[in-house]
Order: sequence, then structure tokens, then C-alpha cells
Amino acid sequence: MNQFNPLFNLGGRVLLAAIFVISGIGKLGAYEGTQSFMASMGVPGELLPLVIAFEIGAGLLVAVGYQARVAAFLLSGFSLVTAVLFHGDLADQMQSILFWKNVAIAGGFLFIVANGAGAWSLDDRRARTAS
Repeated sequence: MNQFNPLFNLGGRVLLAAIFVISGIGKLGAYEGTQSFMASMGVPGELLPLVIAFEIGAGLLVAVGYQARVAAFLLSGFSLVTAVLFHGDLADQMQSILFWKNVAIAGGFLFIVANGAGAWSLDDRRARTAS
């Protein structure tokens, strides 16, 4: 095993998770505007508290590597759904970039689903103490 793998796994998890944790926290500060934007895109604004809790919670789970495969799988799906719902106008260059950014993030999460969180994670620590 490459001596840098644990560091790269941790860095990858933290960088992927950061966008969701920061986004969730940002939605708290722009609550009404986010609710209005969601409603304008056909998504009930009443779902915003769940979205905020999910983004922050699942993002933190991936970052610390606890139940990382499950959280990454859910965040991958969330990324794809938000790509379609909020960035589906591929004729608009900015929306197209945002759409493909979400697709790429989903792909990154699928690497975690396939390979786990890595050595520097709570999942790995729990597995080592259980055996």
C-alpha cells in the first residue's frame, strides 16, 4: 500500500464533504431566499430543514469516515437529483457547468462507496477494535 493512501483518502473525503457542510450552513443564513429558490424550481420549500440537516449531517459523516459508504451513496444520489432539478438547463453554459460539477461529485462519492473511507476513518477504527 502506498504510504500516502491514508492521507489521500482523508483529504478526498474532507474535500468532497466540505461543499455539503458549507452549503448546509450557508442555507441557514439565507433561509428565506433558499426556500423561495427551491419553490421556484418546483421543490417544496418546506423540505429545506431536511436538506440542511442532510447536507451537514451526511457531509460530516463522510468527512470523519463514519458510515461513510452509506453517507457517500446518499450524497451521490442527492448530487445527481440536484443536478437534474436545479441545473438541468444544459443550454445555459453556467448551468451546464454546475450540472457536470454535480455529476463529478457523485462520481467521487461512488469511489468511497466502492473502496470505503480508508485507514484514517472512524469506520476503520471501529472495524479494528471489533476484531
